Amino acid sequence: MQQRRNSGGNRVSCTGRLEWLDETIQEEDAMIRILGSSRRTRDGLTRRETLRAGGLSMLGGMFGLPQQIAAAAGTNAAENGRKRPGKAKSVIMLYLLGGAPTQDMFDMKPDAPDGLGGEFNPIASNVPGMDVCELLPKHAKWMNRSAIVRTVNHKAGCHNPMASWTGYPEPLPSIGVVQDNLPPSMGSVCEYLNTEQGGFPDYVHLPCLLGWGQHIRRAGPYGGFLGRQYDPLFTECSPTAAKVSTSQYDPQVVLGTPRLPNARLPEGITLDRLKKRQELTRQFDDALRGPGIGEEFDRVQEGALSLLTSNRIRNAFDIENVDPKVRDNYGRTLFGSSALIARQLVEEGVRFVNVTWDIFATRPALLDGVGWDTHSRNFPILKDVLLPNYDDTFSGLMDDLSERGLLDETLVVVMSDMGRTPKINKSGGRDHWTFCYSVLMAGAGIQGGTIYGASDNQAAYVKDAPVSPADICATIYECLGIDPDMQIPDSAGQPVRIRMGGRVINEILS
Repeated sequence: MQQRRNSGGNRVSCTGRLEWLDETIQEEDAMIRILGSSRRTRDGLTRRETLRAGGLSMLGGMFGLPQQIAAAAGTNAAENGRKRPGKAKSVIMLYLLGGAPTQDMFDMKPDAPDGLGGEFNPIASNVPGMDVCELLPKHAKWMNRSAIVRTVNHKAGCHNPMASWTGYPEPLPSIGVVQDNLPPSMGSVCEYLNTEQGGFPDYVHLPCLLGWGQHIRRAGPYGGFLGRQYDPLFTECSPTAAKVSTSQYDPQVVLGTPRLPNARLPEGITLDRLKKRQELTRQFDDALRGPGIGEEFDRVQEGALSLLTSNRIRNAFDIENVDPKVRDNYGRTLFGSSALIARQLVEEGVRFVNVTWDIFATRPALLDGVGWDTHSRNFPILKDVLLPNYDDTFSGLMDDLSERGLLDETLVVVMSDMGRTPKINKSGGRDHWTFCYSVLMAGAGIQGGTIYGASDNQAAYVKDAPVSPADICATIYECLGIDPDMQIPDSAGQPVRIRMGGRVINEILS
């Protein structure tokens, strides 16, 4: 491991970087207590109130904050990748992790043979021929602004979210694999094209790290070979439920509110001390950076500091003062609260927000051990928990966006990592199925009241017009005004398309 000497002659290795910085600061405190100033930012929030210096070396990464920069390659991509203004300024993706049974939602087959249909009945929506499940009555009134793609399929394997977010459907050796050489997510591409210095991120993921509730990190919503600086701003949460679960398939409503990572200064730590730590870090990191990296690194720190000291981002995550009726419309669940925050974020200009209905199996234990992975008791879980709460959140979000004049500039996408089997198993559940499922798109850029593709009479296989995850990603990019054929440099500097093959589904676009 390469070592260098600091000004005091001490040796420090990469692995001992934080320890060295902390020891240096402690020595400094032993000599003199630095009080500095508690200057206020332009929006009235003191930096002392918003920053916690303990362990800070790189302001952007320590709190999971995305680095608000674009390197030279990113700047060129921004110039070449945006072929025109998109109809969608922002995307809110409602991601139903686990494999949502869309034949019990948007592609119902009431005439399917026994054992291959379902227990629920379709109801008419506000668009003739676009029936939805009887448990989605609020959803039904928004089909005139929605398009249903009924023939999505892939060979990426089960519980592999990477295909959904990247358009690259290669199988992974493990559902918990997160590698720096994987393709970047759509949100990361948006962050890559963000050339603004400071301010809000362009990519946020709610309510927690994907897979956090199962003690794993699922691939998909990351910067991949673009670099970790293009990861989303991940929030944290402390999920709860009104009752104690007795088994994995005991349906329950997950409560809670996403929050920003703790970013307060401890008592006695001021901006001056923080800047001193930054300077110590800069001196060390200068030796590790390649040519031309220093300027971008400084912009990372500047952007992260701007985030942490801004009332705007803190207010975007504050839903306590939201009209109680609006909160009720979303549903006072973790998923509903996340979607409400997503609306507030896009209102502030954030381009891409993931809102995931995650699975909480081990943190806390058995709080919600199933999510949408309904191998057992599919219909009771859908009836008692999943569909009513999804119905509230989707319709609440659409209502809110519409009332605020944001629906014409916000694309709402509802998707899952896969579908579920037409056949009901012996436990009354549906098993994994990647051969045919539905994706819904609504709002900006979408031709409402549209159905694309057709499944067979069991919703088992594609009958007409197959669609890949790459097609879905290409269509989302098109709505954002990003060239779906844009190329970006991988870790070796070689040009790579932002999704693997596919085409824009122009048939559903307005």
